[in-house]
Amino acid sequence: MKTIDTCEQQKRYSPLIPAMKAICTARPGEQLEIVMDDQPAFNDLKEYLAEQQIGFREIYDDKRMKVQFTIPV
Repeated sequence: MKTIDTCEQQKRYSPLIPAMKAICTARPGEQLEIVMDDQPAFNDLKEYLAEQQIGFREIYDDKRMKVQFTIPV
């Protein structure tokens, strides 16, 4: 599983940018885990995945949120 931790990014831009870059460059069948500490961006990411009919798992750990999913084949 490839992990993209957007919490380590400097706050110059939205955490959605590295998340979407990872999604767009992932291979079909690849498993991704995206870690965020920005609730609105996390909600936007979940909404995008739902609209694309990509099932996902949410994990909450204190101030960090994770979403795990597999890129459709």
